[in-house]
Amino acid sequence: MTTALHTSALTSLPLLARGKVRDNYAVGDDRILMVASDRISAFDVIMGEPIPGKGELLTRLSLFWFDQLGPKGLNICPIHLTGDAPESVVSAQEVAQIKGRSMLVQRLKPIPVEAVVRGYLAGSGWKEYQESRSVCGVLLPDGLQNASKLPEPIYTPAAKAAMGEHDENITFERTVEMIGPGLAAQIRDVSIALYKAAAAIALQKGIIIADTKFEFGLDKAGKLVLMDEVLTPDSSRYWPAESYTVGENPPSYDKQFLRDWLETAQVGGKPWDKTPPAPRLPREVIEKTAAKYQEALTRLMG
Repeated sequence: MTTALHTSALTSLPLLARGKVRDNYAVGDDRILMVASDRISAFDVIMGEPIPGKGELLTRLSLFWFDQLGPKGLNICPIHLTGDAPESVVSAQEVAQIKGRSMLVQRLKPIPVEAVVRGYLAGSGWKEYQESRSVCGVLLPDGLQNASKLPEPIYTPAAKAAMGEHDENITFERTVEMIGPGLAAQIRDVSIALYKAAAAIALQKGIIIADTKFEFGLDKAGKLVLMDEVLTPDSSRYWPAESYTVGENPPSYDKQFLRDWLETAQVGGKPWDKTPPAPRLPREVIEKTAAKYQEALTRLMG
């Protein structure tokens, strides 16, 4: 396992922003170096301990999906990769810090909508369905259970929140108000097409992608471009197909193991209230979380 990187520290490029996982650096005024750290967040709180190898794994998975879905593959929509080597834009001393965990991408105008697609009823969607028979304003048939496959994938967008805040589930009509009808419909349609294609590919490898979220930006010509990470266990719910049972929460290849542990964790002798600082992660939790991510990669890519 590689040495863990909690926070990158490049001095050859100006830092633009640090997200929950990625550190973004400006490369001129038209490109960004995205460095995937080994940080992990849960309940919108960044843990103090990194998960060794996670950033490299997320990068490999994103690149795999960009190849499958972008111009080299099914060509569903343009992608933000420039094709240039990330190592070419940092100093020689900094190459080791970014190697295998970074992407050199176009600088885009981000769209403030998280494009969430659900193929199965799970998590907050299942909770909402029990109360209203709908998810984010999308009416669903009666009689569905936890983990039920939906008749057709549904688009349930979210408004992107500021760092440390929770993204807010919104209706499609709200996205129309935010970004206009044409762009809202294009994002919905492209997102569903991406999800359907990825779900079919994953199922051949024994993985169910229950739901996922995409992010998009506009290039200088106003063209819609798929950006950020794509279909990783950080942005998607991955289930092993062989242990899938309707009515039960399947084991997942993502941070659900970490979330479950945090639900029982204590800080100062009291249950953790899901605000910083996070509880200290024991070695066992770090290792099991790393193993879950690794299994997803191995299944998909061999």
